[in-house]
Amino acid sequence: MVDLSFLEKFTKGNPSKMRRYIAIYLNTAPDSFEKMKQNITDKAWTDLAINAHSLKPQAEFLGISELKELLIEIENGVKSEQLEGIETLFTKAKSIHDESEVFLQDYMDNG
Repeated sequence: MVDLSFLEKFTKGNPSKMRRYIAIYLNTAPDSFEKMKQNITDKAWTDLAINAHSLKPQAEFLGISELKELLIEIENGVKSEQLEGIETLFTKAKSIHDESEVFLQDYMDNG
């Protein structure tokens, strides 16, 4: 689910740099998901696309490719006004984030 090989290559295997990038994700992603959840409740589709878009690079950077793909689907669904499955996509994305968060927190705690 999480493949840190890109991050490891990018940081040249420097553990403190890797931890810093992981910490950024762990500190910002939960808020992004809360905003996206509220966007869906409010039917604020443009804001939903913006929030999904802003989280995409972080997911890619940390090697959470399945999350990145779902965020792209959410963004594209909004752009093409195909809103029917957006909530399901969000639920899947949130679930992947939750699992990834556990993995990343364990990495932070235990290296």
